[in-house]
Amino acid sequence: MNFAPGNPISASQRMILGLPVCDFGWADAFIFADEVASLPIGQTVISFLNANNANLMMKDDDYRDVLNRHLVLPDGHGIDIASWLFHGKAFPANLNGTDFVPALMTYMTTPRRVAMIGSHPKILERAAENFRKHAPWHEFIPVADGYFDMERSDEVMARVRALKPDILLVAMGSPKQEKWIDRHVGPGHARLVISVGALFDFMAEEVPRASAAVRRLRLEWLHRLILEPRRLWRRYLLGNPLFIYNILRYKLAGRGNEQLTVSRRSGPRSR
Repeated sequence: MNFAPGNPISASQRMILGLPVCDFGWADAFIFADEVASLPIGQTVISFLNANNANLMMKDDDYRDVLNRHLVLPDGHGIDIASWLFHGKAFPANLNGTDFVPALMTYMTTPRRVAMIGSHPKILERAAENFRKHAPWHEFIPVADGYFDMERSDEVMARVRALKPDILLVAMGSPKQEKWIDRHVGPGHARLVISVGALFDFMAEEVPRASAAVRRLRLEWLHRLILEPRRLWRRYLLGNPLFIYNILRYKLAGRGNEQLTVSRRSGPRSR
């Protein structure tokens, strides 16, 4: 796992299906991310674990290895169900990227340069524009949409390096975005890298968020399924039962209750 060195924040991690997931609350997550974005060396990559990419991880060892090199935050009710099953308690916070990243931008008072890669070109531009309205003291820079020829990755990352951003947001969907970050993004590109999934679609208001009441009931997945049934029916109608099967099988095998205390003083990521 790659953490920037010298960060004073520490937290335990809970093993979910064999993957360590950090159990930060909101405040410590913000402090940690703000501090690693300020460090002169090293790099921290933040990804998120939800029921869908947990299912992907269970059948893709390469993807599991990539996530093991990232700091992973809990995303969604399914991961809380797994935490209850394995550890007897939910995570302190649902740190899903759609809520976490905009809130982090407002938490960070020091102006940051934020590079953005992913989604469709028009959505990427609108997302950057809305981020500028949301947190105008930061600089949000669209670099490339998510549909460029992957053979041009080095060219895209050369543009990122020239910008010298503090933060890089990558929105390509899982597992593509995490694998692409692992393969192409190093400490010379940004101190903090976050894989953000569909965040740009929400920020561009291309896809409406569920109401606050629906989110409190942990039913945003159902809202998304109603909006995009053709694209998401497999993820939720087949994927949710598969996730429950995976965690029950793991529990019955007597695995999954490990809890680790991690240090944020490990060495910098290098490429």
